[in-house]
Amino acid sequence: MKYTKAFIKKNRIWIGIALLTVLLNVLSWNSTVFSDFYIENIFPIWVNTYGRLTGIFPFSVGEWLIVIGVLLVAVAILLLVAAGIVGIVSLIKRKRFAKWSGFLKSFYGFFGKVFVSVCLIMTLNCFILYQGSTLAEKNFGKEDFTYHLEEVLKVRNFVAGKCNELCEKVERNQDGSIVYSGSLLQNGKTGDMRAKAVEVMQKLGETYEQLDGYYPRPKTLLSSDFMCQQYMSGYYFPFSMEANYNDVMYIMNYPATMCHELAHLRGFILEDEANFISYLACIQSEDVYFQYSGYLSVLGYLENDLYKASKKNPEAFQEAALQVPPIAIASWVYEDDVFVTDEEWERINKKAVLDTEVVDAVSDAFVDTNLKLNGVSDGRLSYSRVVELLLQYYE
Repeated sequence: MKYTKAFIKKNRIWIGIALLTVLLNVLSWNSTVFSDFYIENIFPIWVNTYGRLTGIFPFSVGEWLIVIGVLLVAVAILLLVAAGIVGIVSLIKRKRFAKWSGFLKSFYGFFGKVFVSVCLIMTLNCFILYQGSTLAEKNFGKEDFTYHLEEVLKVRNFVAGKCNELCEKVERNQDGSIVYSGSLLQNGKTGDMRAKAVEVMQKLGETYEQLDGYYPRPKTLLSSDFMCQQYMSGYYFPFSMEANYNDVMYIMNYPATMCHELAHLRGFILEDEANFISYLACIQSEDVYFQYSGYLSVLGYLENDLYKASKKNPEAFQEAALQVPPIAIASWVYEDDVFVTDEEWERINKKAVLDTEVVDAVSDAFVDTNLKLNGVSDGRLSYSRVVELLLQYYE
């Protein structure tokens, strides 16, 4: 009891932080009103302060924090094993290793404080966001939405038509690959895609209040090759408030990915919602590269939904296709709608330490589990729910 009281007194601040973290999670899971208030009024504070601080650095702070975290966990495991060996030796020799014991106590005390801090940051910048009202509830007045195949075909044809139109407007090399020479910014100067992504998101903020405010510039990741193996185009790091993107993937993925990750920084943590916001930001831009990237970003989801429908009920699909005949997609669109080029895949797989299929499977399992733990029942499949948002928007 004496040691317990002394421990509590010494660590009362950290115990308080741990209890606060638990309380915030309980409140958010049980009160949408609380979560909405937090997202609208408190969460932007972290973007405007901590996000501005990490935004000063030209590299991804979050990526290095992950490296440090992995090393810290590795050291903790190794020390635990070493402590077990030392403990056995001390029993055999009947000696006490006071210095070793003191070092372990200090290290694991530090490790515990880091763990509590990470839990609080993840709660503030990620977990609570999952429990707020959905974009559909806020803007379309409904969550559940039923639609007919004809409606999907109409939206698919609209998107495919735009892709067919825009694929001929972008600049290309002699081999057909897309060339990007910069974007015209509102100040009349030429900027890169990162600056343009911030600009188009701020412009969309004029329509959707939650999107209004400060955005840090998206950052590339040193581990982009590894991201390709995970089939991940970007990451939002809650513990560094950064939007990161994979700079090895094909260039037409850049604009939509940047806007997607920036959407997370405005409290839209659900993947389908970030996909939808990214789509709107890109297509409402005057930049043809952003427009083309936006339409390409949802074309695959629409195509997949229709393909599944054709397999599930061929007769119903044929009937719908007679009412709304699917338009042909230009060959350039198929060429541009790729994640990574064959040349890059060859380079990545040649130097990879782990097999891509293994990395992808582990990544899928991790993301799927994380989403389900945060109340997203369909896990990774939630990305495709952007089709429902598109249909509600165009309705």
